[in-house]
Amino acid sequence: MSTATTSTAVIGAGWAGLAAAVAAVEADERVTLFEMAPQAGGRARSLAAEPGGLRLDNGQHILIGAYTATLSLMQRVGVDPEAVLLRTPLALLDQDGVGLRLPKGHPVIAFTRAVWAMRHWSLRERLALSHAAAGWMLRRFRCDAALTVAQLTAGLPARVRAEIVDPLCVAALNTPADAASATVFLRVLHDALFAGPGASDLLIPRRPLAELLPEPALRWLARHGATLRIGQRVQRLEARTDGAGWTVDGAAFDRVVLACSASEAARLTRDIAPAWSASAAAFGYEPIVTGYVQAANARLAAPMVALAEGPQAPAQFAFDHGALGMTPGLFAFVVSGAAPWVAQGMDATGAALLAQARAVLRGEGAADAVLVKLVAEKRATFRCVPGLQRPAARVADKLSAAGDYVDGPYPATIEGAVRSVRSMY
Repeated sequence: MSTATTSTAVIGAGWAGLAAAVAAVEADERVTLFEMAPQAGGRARSLAAEPGGLRLDNGQHILIGAYTATLSLMQRVGVDPEAVLLRTPLALLDQDGVGLRLPKGHPVIAFTRAVWAMRHWSLRERLALSHAAAGWMLRRFRCDAALTVAQLTAGLPARVRAEIVDPLCVAALNTPADAASATVFLRVLHDALFAGPGASDLLIPRRPLAELLPEPALRWLARHGATLRIGQRVQRLEARTDGAGWTVDGAAFDRVVLACSASEAARLTRDIAPAWSASAAAFGYEPIVTGYVQAANARLAAPMVALAEGPQAPAQFAFDHGALGMTPGLFAFVVSGAAPWVAQGMDATGAALLAQARAVLRGEGAADAVLVKLVAEKRATFRCVPGLQRPAARVADKLSAAGDYVDGPYPATIEGAVRSVRSMY
């Protein structure tokens, strides 16, 4: 029988909420987890199975070796990251298999070798990126907080920006380089490329997102006595009359963790902490659109390839699910920073994405590719712009917030969400 004396409500079962609930249980607290959706996972979740048994995700997500908090959490709930993630050295390859490949070894040496192995670049282009990277290191990956990524890298040749800077920026921040925060971009580069061996490795899911954390975490929480309220939206959060904590829809708790979306947290705290609520409600957002394409006997040059986007080519990345050990002939094409395409409508986006897929895929089945699912996550991430003011983790006494949007060094990523819990335990 549990000897826990502190009762904790965690509102939201995305990756931050699951991290908070697990940490609270490990701290010997009595945990109740609320989630308004019918499944856990938040903005990194699996969808209901499609006809034929295809289990797709709400978007194609990747992790990197620097996601130490996320990998630790997966292990704590019984998931072996090596079994569910394909670990490969960072490679930004195009559909012909040409591009940046980081070899193993010391990160600085590996990055330098990768740049100088770009034989399709001129000497000037390789020198320019090497010089820029050295300057960022000398400045300890810091810059004027008002700079955008485009301004930070304006001196680089156009091909370097198009093949390296822009894809890395939109993949990490989901914000176009001309609007993205250079400060956050440099922090991501530091932790990914220069933090240590393996930090830059790509970790690409080989299983649906639900199997990476949400479902194992719910099973772990249930085994450890947590109460799960899935499919229950919290309507009211109020201070207890005895001053000893909070009530969640009338039920008393000693402490509460708001791990729901920023907009939900703003709604629940409007009367409790008006200034904090206003800050949480003030975010701009960027969408991500993912198109799942089927093409039997087709392939990509690598499990993940970077694509040249254009007026009729919306996707920046494509993933070969067959090469990842999942469904052969299934491919995910990802449109980050997708606001212009969402504005055009899903029919136009789907048609352009399918045409792009047929042009990019290799093999006899490429011409017969079909679009089986188009998923638009319209508030996929907050818009990571210079000078962005993010609300603090502390909302009020015994009331905290967890999520990728709370004040911290990272953009809206899985790792940012999981790390937001660290200050609480």
